[in-house]
Amino acid sequence: MGDLQAATAASGRSILVVDDDVDIRATLTDVLEDEGYTVDAVGNGREALAYLRTHRSPSIVLLDLMMPVMDGFMFRAEQKNDPALAAIPVVVMTARGSLEPGAIDVPDVLAKPLKLSALLDAIQRAETSTPQR
Repeated sequence: MGDLQAATAASGRSILVVDDDVDIRATLTDVLEDEGYTVDAVGNGREALAYLRTHRSPSIVLLDLMMPVMDGFMFRAEQKNDPALAAIPVVVMTARGSLEPGAIDVPDVLAKPLKLSALLDAIQRAETSTPQR
């Protein structure tokens, strides 16, 4: 682990990417690691819940809405009903037309294909609006 990655891990700047597209997961992992985050990635909401229940909570969940097995809407419902997971901030990304953030109870909904500046801005807002654990 390099000095930057070690410092990032120590600072707790971590993101769980939840997307069914392997290429999107890989690209987001590369981009976010280049920005200094520790990144883990899973392919659907069910895998995300299992991850969150068995690992240290990430700083943020970056969540796709349209996935097989368990989509982002079902994930959010489960997450919000679990007191151990409810406080983890979520940034949503979707290729599904326009969606109001309030419809899924998140501060940001990003349109795919993602713009790097919009992604980083949304992550920063999520980080600064959430008390450090």
